[in-house]
Amino acid sequence: MKRYSITVNGKAYDVAVEELGAGSPAPVSTQVPAAPAAAPVQTSAPAPAAAPAPSAPAAVADGTKITAPMPGTILDVKVAVGDTVKFGQALFVLEAMKMENDISSTCDGTVLSINTTKGTSVETGAVLAVIG
Repeated sequence: MKRYSITVNGKAYDVAVEELGAGSPAPVSTQVPAAPAAAPVQTSAPAPAAAPAPSAPAAVADGTKITAPMPGTILDVKVAVGDTVKFGQALFVLEAMKMENDISSTCDGTVLSINTTKGTSVETGAVLAVIG
């Protein structure tokens, strides 16, 4: 059995890995579910990222995209289309790994579009809003 230290989003995990033979049954472990949880993030990321783009193609070309930095669920939308925002102002609350994260504006401007709603699951890179 080999032990590894893996860091995910700044949190270190100690993982034990055992190599199995061709006919060996898989041992039961409480650490095994952690690895499959990360895999769907990578495989499903392209589809959700493409979905928001068609909803506002003109607005995206005219402004700054605010994207999801990690996969999660939108708990709150703090702005509306037409609102004036400042750099660093919280626009959304994103729940990821049971933590609430403020998604802030990366520039000053006016909200041109909001491409998500409260309760929506988003993937890394999904366009949440466009600011012009």
